[in-house]
Amino acid sequence: MKRMLGEEYSEYEACIRQPHFRGIRINTLKFRIEDSEKLGLPITICPFSESGFYLNSDDQSIGNSPWHHAGAIYSQEPSAMSAVTILDPKPGEKILDMCAAPGGKSTQIAAKLDGKGLLWSNEYVRKRAQILISNAERMGIRNCVVSNAHPDRLAENLGGFFDRVLVDAPCSGEGMFRRDRRAVEEWSPEHSAACAARQLAILDSAAKCLRGGGILVYSTCTFSVCENEDVISEFLDSHPDFILEPSGVEFGRSGFDRSEKYDLTLTRRIFPMDGGEGHFAAKMRRIGDEFADLPRLAGKRSCDEEKKAAALFDECFNIEPYGNIKLVGNSCYIIPDMVPDVKGVGILRCGVLLGDVMKNRIEPAHALFMAAGANECRAIVRLDPDSRELTAFLHGEEIHAESGLNGYTAIACGDVVTGFGKCTGDRIKNRYPKGLRML
Repeated sequence: MKRMLGEEYSEYEACIRQPHFRGIRINTLKFRIEDSEKLGLPITICPFSESGFYLNSDDQSIGNSPWHHAGAIYSQEPSAMSAVTILDPKPGEKILDMCAAPGGKSTQIAAKLDGKGLLWSNEYVRKRAQILISNAERMGIRNCVVSNAHPDRLAENLGGFFDRVLVDAPCSGEGMFRRDRRAVEEWSPEHSAACAARQLAILDSAAKCLRGGGILVYSTCTFSVCENEDVISEFLDSHPDFILEPSGVEFGRSGFDRSEKYDLTLTRRIFPMDGGEGHFAAKMRRIGDEFADLPRLAGKRSCDEEKKAAALFDECFNIEPYGNIKLVGNSCYIIPDMVPDVKGVGILRCGVLLGDVMKNRIEPAHALFMAAGANECRAIVRLDPDSRELTAFLHGEEIHAESGLNGYTAIACGDVVTGFGKCTGDRIKNRYPKGLRML
């Protein structure tokens, strides 16, 4: 770090002796940025995302906030938001997040897509992929596929399909040193070199998934030159159909000039002195106009279970389904329109889980209500964020129902749906999943 930063090293050393930055990002699929004061949190604007904020508190209980349970906010280190800002997803595009767990960047991409287009979130480690599914559900994402596949498998089956690809690569994690002792303990020069080799392999697969003219963003949370600028230089050497582009942002600082062939100052770095724990990002474009026009996974409702699921959706909501209702195993899903019909890519979740098949009926899923807007629900109880009733609901307890309600009823934190129950008489039986309940 002394060699890298020169005269700035003393400032860096002073920074890393201070508490680490904490942040939240508002999920604009569920909550308006201009209503941020309603969150009741000590936050200030951060430069790395238009929906990002510094959390000016050491309180570790943000996960117990009703707004967190409702999916209105995502706890995220501020500079980690920078990569998606540089990726700049547009509504209607097809986006691949190659190394997506636990979901911070994927859920940020989903908010940018605003329900239009397709987000494909992949995670190679199966256990981490389950966490990714949980976060996608909590944030109410309708147009997402979650897969558990080796990057090579995606390249083989989805070559040239995506408009933009993000590779937030596994790295030596030097930007996590202040907040995770394990990152310090696991660091070694050999580990960093091994990370660089793996990063190049992942980038190679990611490049094959991108259409001509598409954007590839590579990011890490390490300061390591060999995992950042050197990886980009090696990638460009072996992929002459890619060019490095300006990041399009002003936060942070330019990358280090380490090549006579490429202008690596177009890459972007963030150090603690720049207001974040540490991040690197490079934006590249694929030359050409080739793309893969893969057949879409579609089809009319053809079985009784799918018809019952459609009827259940109409019973609960005043909108049309936002995709094709399909029976997969013993569960019904609302499949996004743009999902390609491909095999062998380890899909764990496609779209929104509508419900599970029971005897003569479909039992609605928590995910179905989390993907709904308050005004889309036929029956809803809006509760104050600080109310005893909402706390009781998040604990898994029955709550009181107003007169006139009957059947499946959404429960909202303010205007943000956070779950559902079934109303019978003057009581709402709780359907908040046990594994998510507030302790």
